[in-house]
Parts: sequence; structure tokens; C-alpha cells
Amino acid sequence: MQDVIEIATYLINQRSVTPDDAGCQDFMKNWLGELGFNNETMVFEDTTNLWSRRGKTGPVFCFAGHTDVVPSGPEEAWQTPPFTATECNGNLHGRGAADMKGSLAAMLVATRRFVEDYSDHRGSIAFLITSDEEGPFINGTTRVIDTLEDRNEKITWCVVGEPSSTDFVGDIVKNGRRGSLTGDLTVHGVQGHVAYPHLAENPVHAGASALAELAGAHWDNGNDFFPPTSFQISNIHAGTGAGNVIPGKMHVCFNFRFSTEVTDQLLIDRVTHILDSHHLNYDIKWTFNGQPFLTDKGELLKATEAAIESVNGKPTTLSTAGGTSDGRFIAPTGAEVIELGPVNATIHKVDEHVCMEDLRKLERMYYGILKGLLHD
Repeated sequence: MQDVIEIATYLINQRSVTPDDAGCQDFMKNWLGELGFNNETMVFEDTTNLWSRRGKTGPVFCFAGHTDVVPSGPEEAWQTPPFTATECNGNLHGRGAADMKGSLAAMLVATRRFVEDYSDHRGSIAFLITSDEEGPFINGTTRVIDTLEDRNEKITWCVVGEPSSTDFVGDIVKNGRRGSLTGDLTVHGVQGHVAYPHLAENPVHAGASALAELAGAHWDNGNDFFPPTSFQISNIHAGTGAGNVIPGKMHVCFNFRFSTEVTDQLLIDRVTHILDSHHLNYDIKWTFNGQPFLTDKGELLKATEAAIESVNGKPTTLSTAGGTSDGRFIAPTGAEVIELGPVNATIHKVDEHVCMEDLRKLERMYYGILKGLLHD
């Protein structure tokens, strides 16, 4: 297999639903081993990870990605079988086509072509691949980074293959991401009969004004790279299902997507202050999902912008919008991190697909980035 479509097809055909790698990393190891990469499999609990490196000196350029995919949902709802890659009208259909097995295929082909053209390239090329990106993300990239940090093995530049593009490949590059913080709030009351409210304490009534204040709060103004921090309630539940029972508890789940203008601790402190000001009886559990990160200048961004313009004939646009990625675990080490991948219109959807010509262009972009950084 030499062609990016052939490789993407092979990977899509593997039913690698989180956290099952389904042999995808073995395929990548064989491919990279033929190019002189040293492959190191790191298994943490139920997650298989791959750290593969060619070269022993810096700077270290790293491709980061994941072999796992989200479930397909009802397979009968798909026009084509989700785990059988199918070409149709210039697109490659299948679960993971855009997120992100197409990117992995482009990375592999670009790397082979670069190593064959410049076998004496400076520094090192690495791959950091996990099977836990779509899942709990606790035994994947973050654990690999911990291992690398323990042995002082540093990544200089990292391209994450997440589907960053909107209308055509390379139109958008993610040069940062917002932080993410989740709160699971339980407001305690006293259950009772709705006809005797004086004998009960309704947690919904008690918590409603606090939730309204949180929803209407202004957290920051954002900055040139990040929109203002947002607060969203994602789930709320109370009651027994009966219409004549005052509930004893109310459960609320909410999330912050926050800019570099605040920290997770500042948000926690402010939420706590608001809840306390309403004299609630509550418990709250916080889940920290990642700090915001930003690559606003440097060699990686310069090489990426040049490679995209060379392929597309037009400049790209930088953005920090959207969800989180494993870049949030890599950036805190000091690495420059960007995300560049296919169009994201169908990711996680039924009939996920990617334009085959976009994959070929993406491979050329990745090659251009490698050349711009590691070829003197």
C-alpha cells in the first residue's frame, strides 16, 4: 500500500470503537518500522498507545492522532456499511473517514515520501497515537506525555490530525483551543407532598435563582484569539416521576469553555461564591478537562501556513473555536501545537465521509510542513 486512499480504506475497515485499536497501530508500526522508526507500544489499562520515533536528536516533529472512533449507531441507517470503506462520488465513506483515519493515512504517506526524499533530515520525526481520544481520555495521550516527560523526551512541534477544516481542506487551522471545566452539582432539599410544601424543601425552587445567575453571568471579554468564556447547562434532573412529589434532590451538569483570560480555579471560586450567596445546601464535583492553549507564532505556524498556501493557492485562517483535542495534553510541555485535518461536516454522524482529493491534498500539506521544518 502506497496510496493515501488505500491506507485510509484499510484503517476504516477496522472496527476500532473506543478503546479498541483493532490492530490499526500494528499496521502503522509495520509501516513506520520499514522507514527506520523505533516503535514503542504503551498499554495503560484498556488503552493501546504508540510512540514511534525516527531519530535521536532534536528538534522533534510529532504527528499526533487516534485510531479509535465513536460507535456507528444503527448500521441500517447508513447508506453504506460504516466499517466497510466505500468510494462514492469522489468521497470515501465510513466511520472514522474524517475523524481521523484519513488524517493518519495522509501522515503515513507524507512521512514515507519525506524520508525517501530527505533520509538525512535534521532532528527527529515522531508519531503519538492513541485509542482513547474519543473515550474518557485518561489512559491515552495524557499518559504517554507523562511517560515522555518523566524521561525528559520533549516534542518541539506537533501537528494533530483532527478534522479542523470547514469548507475545504486547509481553510481553517486550529492554533489553540479553549479550556474545558465540567461541574456536577447536587442541590439537596427535603422530599414531600406537593400539597404540604411547608413540610418539604424544594431544591428546584432553591436552586433556580442560582442557576439563573450563573447562566446570565459575564465571565470575561475574551481576547484576540479566544471568544468570551461560555457557561452552558447540559443536563438537569429532579423528581421521582410523580406529579405530586416535591423532589429531594436536583442534579445539574454544566460546562465552561474558557479563554486564557481566566483559570479553572477562578471559575470554581466564582461559582462557589454564587452558590453560597443563595444559601444552598449542595455538593459539587469538578472535572477538569484541559487548559486553554495557543500557538500564535513560531516555526510550526509559519511552516503550516506556507504548506497550505502552496497546495491551495490561498492562505488559511487561524481559529481556536470548537471542542477540545489531545493537543491540550501536549501544549503544556512547551511544544508548539496546531491542528490540521479534513473537513469536519460529517464527523460523528451517520454516513461520515471525506473527500478523497482532500486527503491527497492533506498529504501534500503534511509533506510541506515536514520539509519546511526538518529540511535545511
